[in-house]
Amino acid sequence: PDMSLAQDIHRVLLYNEESSAQGVADKIANKLKNPSLYQVFQKSVQAKYPNASFTFLSEEELQKMAEGHKTKITELEAAVEEAKESAGDMEVMDALVEIAHFAAKSLTPKEAMDAYQKVLDLPKLSSGKKMDCYMELARVSSFASSLPALSTNDTTLTAVDDWVEKADQLAQSGSGDWDRRNRVSVYKALQCLLKRDMKTAAEIMLSGIATFTCVELCEYQEFLVYAALTNLLHLPRPQLHEKILQGPELLAIATDIPVVIKLIRSYYDCDYKSYLHAMVEVEDVLKQDRYLSAHAAYWMRELHLLAYKQFLDSYQSVTLAAMADQFGVSVEFLDLHASQFIAAGRLSAKIDKFGGTIVTNRADRKNAQYRQIIQKGDHLLNRIQKLARVVDV
Repeated sequence: PDMSLAQDIHRVLLYNEESSAQGVADKIANKLKNPSLYQVFQKSVQAKYPNASFTFLSEEELQKMAEGHKTKITELEAAVEEAKESAGDMEVMDALVEIAHFAAKSLTPKEAMDAYQKVLDLPKLSSGKKMDCYMELARVSSFASSLPALSTNDTTLTAVDDWVEKADQLAQSGSGDWDRRNRVSVYKALQCLLKRDMKTAAEIMLSGIATFTCVELCEYQEFLVYAALTNLLHLPRPQLHEKILQGPELLAIATDIPVVIKLIRSYYDCDYKSYLHAMVEVEDVLKQDRYLSAHAAYWMRELHLLAYKQFLDSYQSVTLAAMADQFGVSVEFLDLHASQFIAAGRLSAKIDKFGGTIVTNRADRKNAQYRQIIQKGDHLLNRIQKLARVVDV
């Protein structure tokens, strides 16, 4: 399936205004050549916009499309039988793969999964081909999940995680060529995004920026946005400047993603007013992306916390008024917001309400490391003594 349509479907079902959704919905309706998914999409849009006047295919046109697909699948199945009778195993596999590809684009998710399972059941199937099937099955499941009505009602759909995990296990064992292993890592990174494992996603994406080839799953520009945002949360400032702000891949598309670049640049420059303004603009980017929208509130919370931590690192104590002025917010808002992070243990500081200041309370890292080394040393000595007693016996 065309995964760019999955993004468009997400946006259409996100919009609250018919005028905003009209153009995107028409684009999907023109490009989606799958009768079963088309009907689910049509019902979802009509439920979202009951008074809208979108143009959809008629029942007769959908029936005609389905009949054409049925004729095509019959021809492909005949090609499989012919290959079994007069050709070798490779030809049979190619014919079955052709059916699976067609089913993924034009039939129901269940039929597509059954078609790929027939390929996986072939004897002597190479690990590379298995990885291809697992990745394609992951896309089928992922596309179906973009339609809530389908993903919640069709219990036959296997979770995307399962297919990605199987492909990743083969990749970790050294199976498949470099390109396949590289593409599997992108699938894994995007699943980490959905599971809110931002640190793992950031590491995988940063290492894959220069070698990205997984265009069947997401566009390169989208991948760079994911890489930039996740690494903003986890990269130290020097590396953030070197690998993101000055990275040649990001510089090449900086004009296409100005909001994201503005957010990172203002954070690096300690321009907190611009940073908060950029956050407001980035929130819309987050909500319109199917991989980021589920955790949009989490992203906004972490971005706020990131700026507060960086600002307070420069001070032992600072007045709430001065900090509020730097961020362009009211003292009341800052007091409420910062106190929530402090209460949750996310911000090492305390607020002196009487003095109107916020006092940092940094952990003593050197002493903590010293205690950790002592503890590990004691543990090691104990194990050595136990081993010595065993050897003496």
